[in-house]
Amino acid sequence: MKTVYGLEAAREVLSKRRGFDLEAADPDVVERNREIFGQPFAPLDAVRHVIDRVRADGDAAVLDLTERLDGYRLDAIEVPAERIKRAAEGLPRSLLDALKTAAERVERFQRESLHFASPDGWMNEEEGYGERLNAVDSAGIYVPGGNARFPSTVLMTAIPARVAGVRNILVCTPTSDGVTPDATVLAAAQIAGVERVFQVGGAQAIAALAYGTETIPAVDMVCGPGSVYTTLAKKLVYGDVGIDGLYGPTETLLIADETANPTLCAADLVAQAEHDPLATPVFITTSSDVASAVEKEASLRASRLARSSIAMASLERRGQVVVVDSVESAIQLANEFAPEHLSLMVAEPRQYLDRVRSAGAIFLGEFSHEVLGDYVAGPSHVMPTGGTARFSSGVNVRTFLKVSAVVGIKDSVAAELSRPAAAIARAEGFTGHAEAAEIRDELSTLPKA
Repeated sequence: MKTVYGLEAAREVLSKRRGFDLEAADPDVVERNREIFGQPFAPLDAVRHVIDRVRADGDAAVLDLTERLDGYRLDAIEVPAERIKRAAEGLPRSLLDALKTAAERVERFQRESLHFASPDGWMNEEEGYGERLNAVDSAGIYVPGGNARFPSTVLMTAIPARVAGVRNILVCTPTSDGVTPDATVLAAAQIAGVERVFQVGGAQAIAALAYGTETIPAVDMVCGPGSVYTTLAKKLVYGDVGIDGLYGPTETLLIADETANPTLCAADLVAQAEHDPLATPVFITTSSDVASAVEKEASLRASRLARSSIAMASLERRGQVVVVDSVESAIQLANEFAPEHLSLMVAEPRQYLDRVRSAGAIFLGEFSHEVLGDYVAGPSHVMPTGGTARFSSGVNVRTFLKVSAVVGIKDSVAAELSRPAAAIARAEGFTGHAEAAEIRDELSTLPKA
């Protein structure tokens, strides 16, 4: 990890780390696409090709593209319902109990959140306006797979959708062997109330969810994290379907004062670093001594992990230590950086909560740590990255809700309001609008039959 001192130096370094370039054409990637597709596609062109093929050829394209991209031929696209039901049978009892605990907390949190979202909407009868909330009818959840497994992502996306009232929830997730998705993912799907799982990944899965195939139904919204190809596909199908957001590599920003425990800080940084070589762990502190201790401890802990090469690469390439003169300056940097995860490892974290304006999730104190947020705290772990926390939120029940304005104005009030409406319409040159308003005013003056 690299260390810088002072607000301005930190601002210059951290500003270079925002966003993620979805369309970068790495030569190795272009060459691999030539081998797969017969043309030197950049990622964006490759994803367009995949979407066009799936949209035109449905299941046949999904099967062919999966064989080309993932290296195996699927016997079936959909996972049999019986296999989902039996997935939990082979899991250790402790793991199954952990998944159920996580699911229960996620559901409780989302139901509390739904309460504040006013699921029944509201109506001001006197003023004649209000809102109705309705869930989208169907949602497709993408769960990354292949060489990793993410049952937690199933819980963190499918449960908010179900609590919001989505009637049809589908999961697409790739396999590592072409036979079946990981049993923990299937068990999580059953716990989350998902009945249909399709063992397809990548851009072809996103295209299938957006446009439908003979086997995979089209949905109203596509959600979940994934590779650059998955993310590009979500970007390209947006408008034909809704999406929850575009997600890049994970990132965490810790703010610590002189009271912070360096071991706990280092452990949290390393926990995120082991996700991906492109993961971004940032540590901002008011103490040079804590900064030095955390830097040493993080390197030591990363070197001992099962995924040590990944964690070390993240720390060396993307890791940053910043020393500033106050917690207020640290929070100012955090707001500008707009991290996915923000941990306040300071003596009185709650006193700073009101000053945080941009973060996917905020963790208060050393024991409300980020790993709890990843698995069992309650809020979804699918959160905005790359600085998008400046304008977007993590997945939650509101992600799946649509707001319909309701206008139900009393006749007498409507006639009165029609006059200014007509005046504005005529000023804009829309005489048809004006007449439609004026006729209400005229009718209101006629005697009642």
